[in-house]
Amino acid sequence: MNDFWHGWVSILTISCLVLTVLVLWSSGRNQRKDLTEETTGHEYDGITEIDNPLPRWWVFLFIILLVFSVFYLCLYPGMGNWKGLLNWSSASELDRAQKKHNHRFAPQFERYYNNSFDELIDNPKAMQIGERIFINNCSVCHAIDAGGRFGFPNLRNNDWLFGGSPEQIEQTILHGRKGQMPAWKDMLSEKQIQQVAFYVRGLSNLTTNATATDLEQGKQIFHESCALCHNPEGTGNHLLGAPDLTNNIWLYGSSQIQVEYTIRNGRQGVMPAWQDVLGQHKVRIVAAYIYSLNQDAEDQDVANKNIEVE
Repeated sequence: MNDFWHGWVSILTISCLVLTVLVLWSSGRNQRKDLTEETTGHEYDGITEIDNPLPRWWVFLFIILLVFSVFYLCLYPGMGNWKGLLNWSSASELDRAQKKHNHRFAPQFERYYNNSFDELIDNPKAMQIGERIFINNCSVCHAIDAGGRFGFPNLRNNDWLFGGSPEQIEQTILHGRKGQMPAWKDMLSEKQIQQVAFYVRGLSNLTTNATATDLEQGKQIFHESCALCHNPEGTGNHLLGAPDLTNNIWLYGSSQIQVEYTIRNGRQGVMPAWQDVLGQHKVRIVAAYIYSLNQDAEDQDVANKNIEVE
């Protein structure tokens, strides 16, 4: 904030205090001293305002608050760039709170950091901590149950753009990821975009109204333009973060219009890096927690298949 706004804030603050004093002084000076039944002429909803003086306790309280405000503005920031005699700031308060928190909990997180991922997953306390960290920091994008949202991956379905091992998940959280799906609208015609969308949706066995010619043309375009990232079979590439197009899991929707939009305009998803926010110790616990969600999902799938067989 530049000097103008610092000055503007100071002027507004002082003006409000002065005007408040003037209004209080004026109202007290002009009021009658004795009680009366006369009204001010103001009436609303059957309620009439009587022209009596302000209660003394109310006036004294107002004066005390005004005096308090002067002392407060001397001690704390409130007048533009004035830092106050105590030199307090919200940033320094946050820094002190973080240092206090780290001093209290750092040994616990360090102890967990020295455990293997299997040990962390088998530790209910560690998983509870990982869940709380996830809810507080990751659920805005990935939902509280880690089920994802439109444009944000589902972390429970064992479909990973950059690999789903606990080590790979940890690296993703630490350093972040950037989606690099290019736009093809300047290289492919609208007809070609439609054809390759037909073919790609067919890889996931989705119903299309494409002709055999459309599918053949789409396949040719896919192998010429898309296979480098998604592999000739469309199974994706973890090194590039290219999604598997054969498993019917779609980050940005699977309809013909949505797939065409993705091909035409590209996608530039960003997963932020959390190393500087959470630190390596907390990230490891979160990675173990997320990985455990996939193990639970796989166990549930096995259970469901056993029920179907029975």
